Amino acid sequence: IDIGLPGMTGLDVVRALRDRCPDPRTRLVAFTGYCGEDSIARAAEAGFHDHLVKPVTLDAMLRTLGSQR
Repeated sequence: IDIGLPGMTGLDVVRALRDRCPDPRTRLVAFTGYCGEDSIARAAEAGFHDHLVKPVTLDAMLRTLGSQR
């Protein structure tokens, strides 16, 4: 999920998804241009499992989606 969405941020989307589907096995990954420590911490607090900075390579995406963090 992109963090910088129009109207509703990706952080808001993830919070809403976590409210509706609290199962921690539902993997949610941030795909974003925001790479500061504060952005990474906010993404984790919102419920993302991982945080990938654009441009994201296919290898990075497959490693992240295949991990069990």
